[in-house]
Amino acid sequence: MEDNSISLNKFISQTGICSRREADQWILAGRVEINGQPTQKGNRVFPGDKVTIDGKPLKNKPKAIYLAFHKPVGVTCTTDRRDKDNIIDFLKYPSRIFPIGRLDKASSGLIFLTNDGDIVNEILREENQHEKEYIVKVNRPISPRFVERMSQGIPILGTKTKRCIVEKQSKFIFRIILTQGLNRQIRRMCEFLNYRVVSLKRIRIMQVQLGKLEVGHWRHLTQQEISQIKRQIQAPRKRN
Repeated sequence: MEDNSISLNKFISQTGICSRREADQWILAGRVEINGQPTQKGNRVFPGDKVTIDGKPLKNKPKAIYLAFHKPVGVTCTTDRRDKDNIIDFLKYPSRIFPIGRLDKASSGLIFLTNDGDIVNEILREENQHEKEYIVKVNRPISPRFVERMSQGIPILGTKTKRCIVEKQSKFIFRIILTQGLNRQIRRMCEFLNYRVVSLKRIRIMQVQLGKLEVGHWRHLTQQEISQIKRQIQAPRKRN
């Protein structure tokens, strides 16, 4: 017999109200019920099941939204409205969206926002090796040794960063392409080599370029960009 069920966290995320990770937190907190019964992680939803959160039924999945935003310095990549500098209040987008990943408050550049909770984990999944490109200005002249050490990997946060592409652009500016996203990774790497980051801008995520998008402005991803992203996140599954 064909099983038309879907995992509970995926069912919730597909409505666009949160990511799968947030859905798991809601389940563990006892906020989610299926047909009036308490749930736990790993539960599945079958056709005809009624899923509620805090006693309220989930609404139908809204149209998927995918935004590219040029985050200014000073904006925090959080949906927590208690943070006065949160990205949601800054954008004032009319529908509920949330950022994919983070870009620290002192940095600027490209970040995606969406209401598609299903795509978030796939883009952030480290083993998928999705590239992110940055332009970084530091406080001291960049030496060949600095470029070599940065590209070979730096010990931070109890691990060693993966090999990456580092190219000197000018006396104080370099370009770096990462496939991982450790907390404040580039800043920590520079600090290890006794450099201080003066400015950091992300100019590309996967195949999407920041381009001429002005600081503080956003645009919808094109259908071509969305299709390309989905192809990229599906590729690792096919290899496994």
